[in-house]
Amino acid sequence: MGAMEKIKVRRRISDSQVSYRGAEAVTLDEIEAEMARTQKNKATNYHLGTLKAKLAKLRSELLIESSGGGGGPSEGFDVARLGDARVALIGFPSVGKSTLQCKLTGTESEAAAYEFTTLTCIPGTMHYKGSKVQVLDLPGIIEGAAHGKGRGKEVIACARNADAILIVLDAGKEGLNRHREILEKELETVGIRLNQRPPDVTFNKRTTGGVRFASTVPLTKLGPDPEKLATSIMREYRINSADLLAREDISVDELVDVIVGNRVYKPCCYFYNKIDTITVEEVDQLARLPHSLVGSVAKMYNIAEPLDDDPLKKMIWDYLGLTRIYTKRKGQQPDLAEPVVLSTIRKGTSVMALCQNISTQMLRDFNFAMVWGKSAKHSPQRCGVNHPLADEDVVQIVTKTNSQQRQDKNYQSMVQGFSDKYHKKKFDAKKKKQGKLRR
Repeated sequence: MGAMEKIKVRRRISDSQVSYRGAEAVTLDEIEAEMARTQKNKATNYHLGTLKAKLAKLRSELLIESSGGGGGPSEGFDVARLGDARVALIGFPSVGKSTLQCKLTGTESEAAAYEFTTLTCIPGTMHYKGSKVQVLDLPGIIEGAAHGKGRGKEVIACARNADAILIVLDAGKEGLNRHREILEKELETVGIRLNQRPPDVTFNKRTTGGVRFASTVPLTKLGPDPEKLATSIMREYRINSADLLAREDISVDELVDVIVGNRVYKPCCYFYNKIDTITVEEVDQLARLPHSLVGSVAKMYNIAEPLDDDPLKKMIWDYLGLTRIYTKRKGQQPDLAEPVVLSTIRKGTSVMALCQNISTQMLRDFNFAMVWGKSAKHSPQRCGVNHPLADEDVVQIVTKTNSQQRQDKNYQSMVQGFSDKYHKKKFDAKKKKQGKLRR
């Protein structure tokens, strides 16, 4: 490296130098160092915003490059989605994930005193309050898992597809190693946002017309000129024409997440295992952390047998947002044995979600619903498809009569479809019978 190039490396990185520095590409460490030595105030919001956008873009490019490679076979975690919800167990090696899954689901998983006992994804089903929750025991991950270390990509891919994440931590090692902070950083690097909601921002790309920026509230976190900052971030991703409407006071990181568009928002709870190895003061300190529960799988603290109720199962139930709905037929008692379990994360907890969960034909022929329970102002209450349901509500679906169906504008096409399906089935049966006679 020549003298002039050394001077360029040592110089302060400006906006133009972050994109190019001769033939040498700027690394993530250099951008992070530039952000660290830049003071945070209104005058530097624009500069920090562009640096954050470049940093997010470089991270995504590194993830894409590291995921590429040869076309040889590789062992992945292809697990069928079963049950009413899915929870992924994330944690460092030897924190007790396999033993915890055994207590939650009754699934026999190999557990030992050495690290990396679990080498693939082991599914299990937790039965709680009439629901079936799929619990995935994943291999332990290490620092740098977001870039492929220790099969971290497969583990994080399962976490992206899960409805919620349960991070298992060793209470005896948390004080020195900061495992919680490391795992949160690894998940954030790949676009997983824990215990956050998506920003109330509408973003639409267009082919022409430039950038149109508007907001319904004052934007205090984007500097003196939010439109200039948003336009600069869009240009980093080669977006020259788009509409952006902000309905809340968002930060630069939230603006980058909206523009990138591949972020997922997951509820996450933390379980500190092995509290029998630390003092009472340390247990109290961990228990006061947000979204946290302390316990011990070996000593059965805050956890019980697979079919028994315990604080951990209740915490998972609350974070998944599950709701039990009992159905009934006209003139009959409600079916309290097998509830229909709805989730706010998947389809929602409205009457429409209940119809979609039972049958799409029921939603097509829906007339109104009779609701008994906490969500009803009076029992029974006649409701439409958008009525939100509460836990343990009783619902009776009333479908349209034949005369009401005939008045529907799509009635003729629906009858024609049924007729075509019937004649096709009849023709196939006749053809199959003729084939058997020829033999």
